[in-house]
Amino acid sequence: MKVVSSLLLRWPGCSSLFATVVLIIGLVFALPASAPAASSTFTTIDVPGAFSTSALGINAMGQIVGGFNTATGAPGFLDTGGVFTTISVPGASTTAAFGINGTGQIVGLFNNATGEHGFLDTGSVFTTIDVPGTSFGTQALGINATGQIVGLFFTPETHGFLDTGGVFTPIDVAGASFTVASGINATGQIVGEFENATGRHGFLDTGGVFSTIDVPGAFRTEAVGINDTGQIVGGFSNATGGHGFLDTGGLFTTIDVPGASTTQARGINAMGQIVGIFFEATGASHGFLAAPAAVPAPNTLLLLGTGLAFGAAWKRIRRRSGLDWKPSAFAPRSFLQNTKSD
Repeated sequence: MKVVSSLLLRWPGCSSLFATVVLIIGLVFALPASAPAASSTFTTIDVPGAFSTSALGINAMGQIVGGFNTATGAPGFLDTGGVFTTISVPGASTTAAFGINGTGQIVGLFNNATGEHGFLDTGSVFTTIDVPGTSFGTQALGINATGQIVGLFFTPETHGFLDTGGVFTPIDVAGASFTVASGINATGQIVGEFENATGRHGFLDTGGVFSTIDVPGAFRTEAVGINDTGQIVGGFSNATGGHGFLDTGGLFTTIDVPGASTTQARGINAMGQIVGIFFEATGASHGFLAAPAAVPAPNTLLLLGTGLAFGAAWKRIRRRSGLDWKPSAFAPRSFLQNTKSD
């Protein structure tokens, strides 16, 4: 930087250019590493005739799964473009759908006379999922593009599991009193929740390496869904109540449905669409779909504007000095190319 500044200051009128360069560099490095998330558009999801609806999972095509309650029962649902299909495991008293992948395979849980079980629904053909050795219940909560399933089981302690083609692998965060595995993406990254002596936290499991997820200022964080780009959604509690969150590379964005008393984010797809549950002050619950609004990042806008200002300043200097400046007379071309790409 010292060499560049000394060369600049030798040219008549270049002090103004140097000031512009310093200002540009200062502004660029003052920018945050990531742009703030844009506002989302929220759409309420209510199954017709239901008094409560929970949206729990979404795939790349925008198909949504969840559960709902009516006066006659509590089945699951599949929402395809606003067309609702009821999901009910044969013989079950209750059914809830938690996850759906790009091929339309659905996972969830159901209750019958023998207890609580997980299920896999492939084209309305239901397969029961029970972790071997447990008689206290199994819940299937997430499924990825290759059919890997995650969830929880009771022994009666709570453990997470990964089901790869019928081969079950327990998932337990070291030192935790319980672990829940809730979501899995195409690369096999798993998210969930655990509790230890310091409280309840979210986690990201990448090939057996666990990273803790804590929303700043929260006393409880629960990671629930993860998409193929690594964006994570879930819920957290702090002094102001219960909120949803989006974690993009460690940058946390709060998700609150307007007018809701509590919001929980449960699933996210590759397009960044988020589904979840929100509660009214009366206690009534609804599902929601949050569609992100795409806007240019502030970094891009600022660099464009300052680049134009730099160009205008340089033209003025050349006009006043009468210099016929060439790149080789000032700096190597590679330096200029690198500068332009910054």
